[in-house]
Amino acid sequence: MLEPMNPDHLLEVRDLWVEYATPTGPVPAVAGVDLTLAPGEFLGVVGESGCGKSTMLFGIAQLLNPPASVTAGEVWFKGENLVALTAKSLNALRWRDFSVVMQSAMNALNPVHTIGRQFKDAIKAHAKRSDTEIRVRSAEVLELVGIDPVHLKSYPHQLSGGMRQRAMIAMALLFTPDLIVMDEPTSALDVVAQRSLMMQIKELQRQLGFAVIFVTHDMSLVSHFSDRLMVMYAGQVVELGATRGVFDAPAHPYSKGLLEAFPSIHGEKKRLTGIPGAPPNLGKPPSGCRFHPRCPVAMERCASDEPGLYRVGTAQARCLLHEPAALSVEVES
Repeated sequence: MLEPMNPDHLLEVRDLWVEYATPTGPVPAVAGVDLTLAPGEFLGVVGESGCGKSTMLFGIAQLLNPPASVTAGEVWFKGENLVALTAKSLNALRWRDFSVVMQSAMNALNPVHTIGRQFKDAIKAHAKRSDTEIRVRSAEVLELVGIDPVHLKSYPHQLSGGMRQRAMIAMALLFTPDLIVMDEPTSALDVVAQRSLMMQIKELQRQLGFAVIFVTHDMSLVSHFSDRLMVMYAGQVVELGATRGVFDAPAHPYSKGLLEAFPSIHGEKKRLTGIPGAPPNLGKPPSGCRFHPRCPVAMERCASDEPGLYRVGTAQARCLLHEPAALSVEVES
C-alpha cells in the first residue's frame, strides 16, 4: 500500500527511475531520485550537461515521450500520485496546478501565432472563459513580468530573447499554479538578462507564493535565489541541502569541483581547476561510486561500494567519506 504524502509538502518524489529504451537495452538517465518540496520553496537543481536534470524534471511533470519513460517510483503532488494518473487527469492539473517553462522560448512558443493567441489557447484548454476575461487575464500576466500588453499582438520573432522567456513565464502564471518547473530558462540569455529574469522570478514568487524547481548547469545562477540546492551526477542526487550551506561547505567532491570551476569576485585570485574527465556512459555506469573515476579523493573501496545518501549536518551527500561506519572508525582512531 502506498504511503500518503506528508501534508506539509507540496511535492514528494520517491525513488524515481527514468529510462531510455535503446537497441542495446534500457539506459537509466534518472536513478532512484528522492526529493521533497514545500509550498513556496525555491529548489535549484544543478549539474553538468547529461547528468539527468531535465529528464528528471520531465519525469516529475509527466511530459516524457518515447523512448523515455518512468519505470519505477512515485511523484506525489497535492495528494495525488502523478505517475498513476491518466492523461485526462494530468491535463486537468497542468497549467492550473503546475506548469512548465521550457528551455528555449523560441522553440516552445508557436512562431505562427501571436502571444495573445497562444495565451487564449492555453486558457480555453483548461477553463471556460469569455474572450473579454481572456484578454484581461492575458494583459495582467504580461504586466506581471514587465511586458506591455500591446505585445499580445506580437509574434515570438518580434520579441527579444529575454521578452520571450518572460512571456513563457507569464503563460505559466495564467492560472496562478502552486508549482512552476523551469528547465534552464536563462540558458540562451546574456548575463545581464539572466540576472534580470532571475530577479523577476523571485519577485513573482514573493508576490504569488508558488514553489519553483529551477534546473540549470550554472551553480552561480541560483546561488542567491534558491532556498535549497540539489546537485546531480550521472542520474543520481549526490548532494542536497540549504543553498548557502552547499556553497560555503560542499560535502561532496563533485559539488566542490563544480564550485571550483566558477570564478569568484571575492577573495584572492587563483587558477580555476575544474573537474578532470567526462561524465560516464549511463548505459554502463562505473561500479561503486559513479564519480570515483574523476574524484580527487577516491579511496580503493569507492570502486566497489555504492554509497547511499548520508546525513552531513542538515544536508545529505552521496559519498563514502560521510558513511556513518567510516566516521565512527575515524573518531575511534
